Amino acid sequence: MSRLFDRLIPKFLRSDAVTIPVVRLHGTIMSGGGQLRPTLSLANTAGLLEKAFSYKDAPAVAISVNSPGGSPVQSRLIFRRIRDLAAEKNKTVLVFVEDVAASGGYMIAVAGDEIIADPSSIVGSIGVVSASFGFPELLKKLGVERRVHTAGKNKAVLDPFQPEKKEDIERLKALQIEVHETFIDLVKERRANRLKDDPDLFTGLFWTGKRGLELGLVDSLGDMRSVLKGRYGEKTRLRLITAPRGLFGRRLGVFGSSSSGASSEIGAALAGGLIDAAEERALWSRYGL
Repeated sequence: MSRLFDRLIPKFLRSDAVTIPVVRLHGTIMSGGGQLRPTLSLANTAGLLEKAFSYKDAPAVAISVNSPGGSPVQSRLIFRRIRDLAAEKNKTVLVFVEDVAASGGYMIAVAGDEIIADPSSIVGSIGVVSASFGFPELLKKLGVERRVHTAGKNKAVLDPFQPEKKEDIERLKALQIEVHETFIDLVKERRANRLKDDPDLFTGLFWTGKRGLELGLVDSLGDMRSVLKGRYGEKTRLRLITAPRGLFGRRLGVFGSSSSGASSEIGAALAGGLIDAAEERALWSRYGL
């Protein structure tokens, strides 16, 4: 509404303040999720990004990143959408790291033309990890017989109720190496000559924002409001982009529909979310958060 009102005012009467749209990309990165367990994916961020880049007079789009990572696919899809919109709308992208931009979170961060981090934030963790649990003796103790029938000898690879096999682990490691190489290539492409020649850079280690600046992982230290006002003037306005609300204040999806599932769906979401919540907690705890 305010943008429409601004267009109705004669140009010579309009405020000379610059408006910078702000998108908050906070949370673990994975497909799915919902109102009970918000996560980052292309599906639930695309609408916010489209809206932010639609501000015609804005010289830049500011993106706040706070994520310990997650799905490499969703991370790259979000990265790609940001870069495509930046090219299409001819916008500068300024990424601000809050607590952490690690692993997939850092992959999203490199979509920025500049990365600005808090000195105490965590950045990096350019690597790939796969974690699970094994219960090969549990069923025996419970007196339960597990029956698995497959068409294809590799369909039960890494079954948590069977002992690990060396060939299965080797296959998983090969996949991880390919994904890791894609991640490394993307970071090198975006950070170009800014990266320092450090042997630990792509080993999965992570650093503070201050050390990240020395390594070339970020471009400067600071916070969003100070940096934007210093760059575009004290009158600069930051406009947070949020999902539209429905009649009763419920957040709508990126395509304008609310997710009002039946009670059975809510129950299933709660049950299925327990394991996902544990995985999320493990991701955040890696960085002391």
